[in-house]
Amino acid sequence: MQPGFVYILTNKNNTTLYVGVTAYLKERIIQHKEKFYKKSFTARYNIDKLVYHEAHQMIGDAIGREKQLKAGSRAEKIALIESINPDWNDLFDEV
Repeated sequence: MQPGFVYILTNKNNTTLYVGVTAYLKERIIQHKEKFYKKSFTARYNIDKLVYHEAHQMIGDAIGREKQLKAGSRAEKIALIESINPDWNDLFDEV
Protein backbone atom coordinates (compact mmCIF):
# COMPACT_ATOMS: atom_id res chain seq x y z
CA MET A 1 0.00 0.00 0.00
CA GLN A 2 0.99 3.59 -0.42
CA PRO A 3 1.62 6.11 2.35
CA GLY A 4 -1.00 8.65 3.38
CA PHE A 5 -1.30 12.02 5.03
CA VAL A 6 -3.85 13.61 7.33
CA TYR A 7 -4.03 17.39 7.26
CA ILE A 8 -5.92 20.29 8.77
CA LEU A 9 -6.66 23.46 6.84
CA THR A 10 -8.16 26.73 7.98
CA ASN A 11 -9.05 30.12 6.51
CA LYS A 12 -7.05 33.33 6.93
CA ASN A 13 -8.85 34.20 10.19
CA ASN A 14 -8.44 30.67 11.61
CA THR A 15 -12.19 30.41 12.22
CA THR A 16 -13.11 27.32 10.19
CA LEU A 17 -11.27 24.00 10.30
CA TYR A 18 -11.19 21.27 7.65
CA VAL A 19 -9.70 17.80 8.18
CA GLY A 20 -8.66 15.86 5.10
CA VAL A 21 -6.70 12.80 3.98
CA THR A 22 -4.66 12.20 0.84
CA ALA A 23 -1.87 10.12 -0.61
CA TYR A 24 -0.27 13.18 -2.24
CA LEU A 25 -0.12 16.03 0.25
CA LYS A 26 1.59 18.74 -1.80
CA GLU A 27 -0.63 18.21 -4.84
CA ARG A 28 -3.79 18.14 -2.71
CA ILE A 29 -2.93 21.39 -0.91
CA ILE A 30 -2.25 23.05 -4.27
CA GLN A 31 -5.74 21.96 -5.35
CA HIS A 32 -7.20 23.62 -2.25
CA LYS A 33 -5.19 26.82 -2.84
CA GLU A 34 -6.24 26.99 -6.50
CA LYS A 35 -9.85 26.12 -5.64
CA PHE A 36 -9.74 23.26 -8.13
CA TYR A 37 -13.16 22.00 -7.03
CA LYS A 38 -15.11 25.26 -7.28
CA LYS A 39 -18.18 24.11 -5.32
CA SER A 40 -16.30 22.33 -2.54
CA PHE A 41 -16.56 23.33 1.11
CA THR A 42 -12.97 24.55 1.17
CA ALA A 43 -13.40 26.67 -1.97
CA ARG A 44 -16.63 28.27 -0.76
CA TYR A 45 -15.14 29.22 2.61
CA ASN A 46 -11.61 30.09 1.39
CA ILE A 47 -10.01 27.34 3.46
CA ASP A 48 -6.51 26.89 2.07
CA LYS A 49 -4.01 27.46 4.89
CA LEU A 50 -2.23 24.26 5.96
CA VAL A 51 -1.82 24.40 9.74
CA TYR A 52 -1.24 20.72 10.58
CA HIS A 53 -0.21 17.50 8.84
CA GLU A 54 1.02 14.07 9.74
CA ALA A 55 2.35 11.19 7.66
CA HIS A 56 1.34 7.53 7.89
CA GLN A 57 2.96 4.42 6.46
CA MET A 58 -0.28 3.27 4.85
CA ILE A 59 -3.23 5.23 3.49
CA GLY A 60 -5.59 3.04 5.53
CA ASP A 61 -3.96 4.26 8.73
CA ALA A 62 -4.31 7.86 7.55
CA ILE A 63 -8.01 7.32 6.84
CA GLY A 64 -8.49 5.90 10.33
CA ARG A 65 -6.72 8.88 11.86
CA GLU A 66 -8.83 11.30 9.79
CA LYS A 67 -12.00 9.71 11.15
CA GLN A 68 -10.62 9.98 14.67
CA LEU A 69 -9.84 13.68 14.22
CA LYS A 70 -13.20 14.44 12.63
CA ALA A 71 -14.96 12.77 15.57
CA GLY A 72 -13.00 14.90 18.04
CA SER A 73 -13.99 18.29 19.35
CA ARG A 74 -12.86 21.62 17.94
CA ALA A 75 -10.86 22.18 21.14
CA GLU A 76 -8.96 18.92 20.53
CA LYS A 77 -8.16 19.96 16.97
CA ILE A 78 -6.94 23.37 18.14
CA ALA A 79 -4.73 21.76 20.80
CA LEU A 80 -3.27 19.42 18.18
CA ILE A 81 -2.52 22.31 15.80
CA GLU A 82 -0.98 24.42 18.55
CA SER A 83 1.21 21.53 19.73
CA ILE A 84 3.28 21.85 16.53
CA ASN A 85 2.21 25.21 15.11
CA PRO A 86 1.39 27.66 17.94
CA ASP A 87 1.37 30.68 15.61
CA TRP A 88 -0.95 29.01 13.07
CA ASN A 89 1.50 29.63 10.23
CA ASP A 90 0.85 28.21 6.75
CA LEU A 91 3.02 25.08 6.63
CA PHE A 92 2.71 24.58 2.88
CA ASP A 93 6.31 25.68 2.21
CA GLU A 94 7.53 22.86 4.49
CA VAL A 95 5.76 20.18 2.44
